[in-house]
Amino acid sequence: MIPRYTRPEMAAIWEPQTKFRIWFEIEAHAASRMAELGTIPAEAADIIWNKGAEATFDVERIDEIEREVKHDVIAFLTHLAEIVGPEARFVHQGMTSSDVLDTCLSVQLTRAADLLLTGMDRVLNALKSRAEEHKDTVCVGRSHGIHAEPTTFGIKLARFYAEMDRGRKRLEMAREEIAVCAISGAVGTFANIDPSVEEYVAGQLGLKPEPVSSQVIPRDRHAAYFSALAVIASSIENIATEIRHLQRTEVLEAEEYFSPGQKGSSAMPHKRNPILTENLTGLARLVRMSVIPALENVALWHERDISHSSVERGIGPDATIHLDFALHRLAGVIKKLVVYPERMQANMDSLGGLIHSQRVLLALTQSGVSREDSYRLVQRNAMPAWRGEGQFLDNLKADATVTAHLDAPSLEALFDLGYHTKHVDTIFTRVFGK
Repeated sequence: MIPRYTRPEMAAIWEPQTKFRIWFEIEAHAASRMAELGTIPAEAADIIWNKGAEATFDVERIDEIEREVKHDVIAFLTHLAEIVGPEARFVHQGMTSSDVLDTCLSVQLTRAADLLLTGMDRVLNALKSRAEEHKDTVCVGRSHGIHAEPTTFGIKLARFYAEMDRGRKRLEMAREEIAVCAISGAVGTFANIDPSVEEYVAGQLGLKPEPVSSQVIPRDRHAAYFSALAVIASSIENIATEIRHLQRTEVLEAEEYFSPGQKGSSAMPHKRNPILTENLTGLARLVRMSVIPALENVALWHERDISHSSVERGIGPDATIHLDFALHRLAGVIKKLVVYPERMQANMDSLGGLIHSQRVLLALTQSGVSREDSYRLVQRNAMPAWRGEGQFLDNLKADATVTAHLDAPSLEALFDLGYHTKHVDTIFTRVFGK
């Protein structure tokens, strides 16, 4: 993570002070429940809470201790003892390091998901607004990058809305799946700690108890979480790629907002480059990088090893920070996207009416011509227009074989753009509701 692609709200979740605060809360909540059970003195739990709640944990001191003991949780507990005093001996009773580490990671990933859901909402709101604005803005649809048939720019945006809405639902499920707590002790048997401690801590932190933790929370949960992030990142790239194509000089149907004073090139003053959507494409790659390591973390030795730990120290902050930044950048791009309906119309007209070829094909078949012969007749009049030799409609009118089945008024009626957009409202109702 670098400041360039980091929003402070998400970065705060991964700061050492935040992590140690969560560690403390896990230990203190556990102490509260142990006091209720009579495992530790009630006054000890009160002192742990009172002294720890007011503390600012000394990250440098914890790092100093860790350099000696070579264990991060022990280093923290040693520092906590310096703050709490003698009652610190009742901290971490019957617990193991993974109880703290895994539960903390669950809290962090859950909080990160909440921020990401807010970012998703920004994107969805922007897509819906612009889709409604351009519901009837007709443009050419492309398959293989080649002109196909007319669509509307609003339908393009509605498609992206539906895709991102599915991504939001996946993220909600991933949030629910990762929001689990493990306070089960060594190898997860609760031998030295009552299961009700886990239930209590989970409730206090907004989590659910992990049914079988085996000392660590099973990593299939984390794999699902990072996979959900990666799918969203790919959807971001899908939108970004469309915008980049539409901004190409030869197309120029839409482009990123170019602010006053902005410069596109150090060498060529005329340049207006799609730098934001190119950036989004790159950020999507970074988020997707987390998936394979997360999947490989699922297989651990027996009840626990720490091969997953170093991976998650990296992909946890990196994937969530990059996706958070990307979502908010995408929302801004969509909101400010400059759209050129006149250029869309000009591009549709550039092939001399060929975008209506299927309607002519179908009309010929309905008039009694075989599909094979209809295709041949349409294609022989389409190819000259493709080469710039006349207009498609004029070529058809001049073909006696065609006009033997379709007169001029019938042919002209087949070139109506409204035919292609008659079900736009149906599509919008499916996506956005009535």
